Amino acid sequence: MICRMTKENLENLLLDPEMVSPEVRSHVAGCPECSRELAELQATMAVLDAWEAPEPSPFFDARMAAKLRAEREATPAGFFERMRARLTFGSNLGFRPIAAGAFALLILIGGGTYAGLVNLNAPTPAAVHPSAAIQDLQSLDDNAQVFQQLNALDQQDDDTSSAPVNSQL
Repeated sequence: MICRMTKENLENLLLDPEMVSPEVRSHVAGCPECSRELAELQATMAVLDAWEAPEPSPFFDARMAAKLRAEREATPAGFFERMRARLTFGSNLGFRPIAAGAFALLILIGGGTYAGLVNLNAPTPAAVHPSAAIQDLQSLDDNAQVFQQLNALDQQDDDTSSAPVNSQL
């Protein structure tokens, strides 16, 4: 068996040996490192069992009550001091996310404003105005009716120029 898997079960072996599989017990008996760790755990548990908490002072309750009364009667701190205490010491953790969100919003607005001001200072390219002839040709391209009228005029000119001229002499 692997020592790592056995070390996970050392607490169970110490507190409830019947719950642990026989393989773990046999490994601890054969492995000097695991048996040493089990002995250290047993020594720690023995020290904790022997330790007794000291009795509080007979005046503990009276002193605690006096301090609580004095704190209750003290004047409350100013608005800014209370807000600073809440934000820095985290007595009310609801303010921290709000403060972080407000700061992030402030950065976004400031960054957007800065980006807008930087782009305003950039030179704009000069507008290119096409000549009148080019504008006329573009409007002719867009207007099919004008083409039809011009073709009709051209056909009329061709018809009149090819017709024989009657001369009265």
